[in-house]
Amino acid sequence: MAAREWRGRENRTRAYKGIHIMKVLLRIASVLAAACLSLAAGPMAHAAPKTELVATINSNVNFLYPGRGVAAEDYNFGMLVYNGLVGIDEKLQLVPELATSWSSDAAARVWTFKLRQGVKFSDGKPFVAADVTHTFALLADPALASRARSTTEMVDHIETPDDHTVKFVLKEPYGAWPNMLIERQLKIVPDGHSAEDLMKKPVGTGPFMLESYTPGDRLVVKKNPNYWEPGLPKLDKVTLRIMPEDAAKVAALSAGDVDILWNAPLESIKELKAIPNVVVDEAPTSTWDGFVMNNQVKPFNDVRVRRAFELAVDKKQLVEFALFGAGAPTHTPVPPNSPAFNKDISFTPDPDGARKLLAEAGYPKGFSITLNVPVGRPTRERAAVALQQMLKQIGVTVKLERVPYSRWGATIAGKSPFYMDGYLARPTLDTAIYPWYHSTGSWNNQMWHFKSERIDAVLDKARLETDPDKQNALYKTFQQYAVEDVPGVVMYTINFVTAYTSSLKGYHTHPYSWMDLRSAYFE
Repeated sequence: MAAREWRGRENRTRAYKGIHIMKVLLRIASVLAAACLSLAAGPMAHAAPKTELVATINSNVNFLYPGRGVAAEDYNFGMLVYNGLVGIDEKLQLVPELATSWSSDAAARVWTFKLRQGVKFSDGKPFVAADVTHTFALLADPALASRARSTTEMVDHIETPDDHTVKFVLKEPYGAWPNMLIERQLKIVPDGHSAEDLMKKPVGTGPFMLESYTPGDRLVVKKNPNYWEPGLPKLDKVTLRIMPEDAAKVAALSAGDVDILWNAPLESIKELKAIPNVVVDEAPTSTWDGFVMNNQVKPFNDVRVRRAFELAVDKKQLVEFALFGAGAPTHTPVPPNSPAFNKDISFTPDPDGARKLLAEAGYPKGFSITLNVPVGRPTRERAAVALQQMLKQIGVTVKLERVPYSRWGATIAGKSPFYMDGYLARPTLDTAIYPWYHSTGSWNNQMWHFKSERIDAVLDKARLETDPDKQNALYKTFQQYAVEDVPGVVMYTINFVTAYTSSLKGYHTHPYSWMDLRSAYFE
């Protein structure tokens, strides 16, 4: 019995040892297999950077044909799929796109553009001068109702000496004609395609081409294999997710579901900066808020009252209160990052000087007035509250009357003597200033009904000047006149903000609010 028990134990021991050895051998085999797999895979063992990007937009893209574009979402699509003759970079410098160079005659009336050779549309058709004339012919059609029609009306006719030269003969001299061609609707489309065709099937020379569009959900573009810039774009696909709710966009970025939060709400900047691995990028723009004073109506028909209001405003405080710091004080629509900005004009408020001017104008005890404020424009709503307190310090009692934006155009804009307003960035200093400050300007005649012979003279001269340095000097003089004659008060310019994942490289927030993704990539 003892012998059999011993032999049983010995057999079990041998079995246990066999199982242990087998386990060891299996572990060794597993390690060796993994090592061999790693060696065989080499660099492929590391995950390759992704080549597809997801970004948010606030609403549907209304028009796939850029000439009909009316909203920032339309302009973003135009930036991805099309090119203009001239572009503008993040530093607001003109850059060649489909035109490689441009020049004018001495009078700045005839402008010659040399076109880039070797460019093809996404359907393979070569880009030539006839495409430029076709683009302008479409935009000039009144039935199209393009926002760029006023630009085409500046052209008397277009000449095409050869396939790679275009001459714009203007009706009147205009020194900033190349700047006008960065206008968002002025993207070049192929000859032979109608606006209706392009609305259904966009064809451009841009870095991407349309893959699919589901209104209310997303728009997808893919790499254009015919794109003319070597090595670009670096991304294979871009998806624009339509997300109107700010909270949802912030949550999606935080969760990693989107890579770029476009047009970040200013009140969310602090929250966004607290999210790990997220970059918050602000771009100064020339989009501005201000308040309108009707110069034909008491008390604003007296320039001393208008000057008093200008002196009472602490524009630096307004930037902090209304914009959460995401902007900059300015004197006029000329933005502080422009080479034409007049840095010698002070922003220091002067309540004592303002009270003195009011007394001289016959208001030693101040007066009461109603300020109309648009509901749904949060920066202007916040600025109005701050402005109310600032004017109180000089004896002016301000009653705020909030008006729904749906009724604003019909009841307030151009009608109320005192109201908050604001405007988007324009493509040139002339188009940002002349309509508001010249006595014949369309916006001036609607808003503040202002006339200054010296401002008229300097603006007439500036729009014909082709030398950038001389033109900048003229606009600096204009700004000095504007803070003395005070048609109305421009308070600040507003930054455009995007937030994006830190793994995204080669992308920068653009002052014109579009996403330039040609050089974007992930690492």
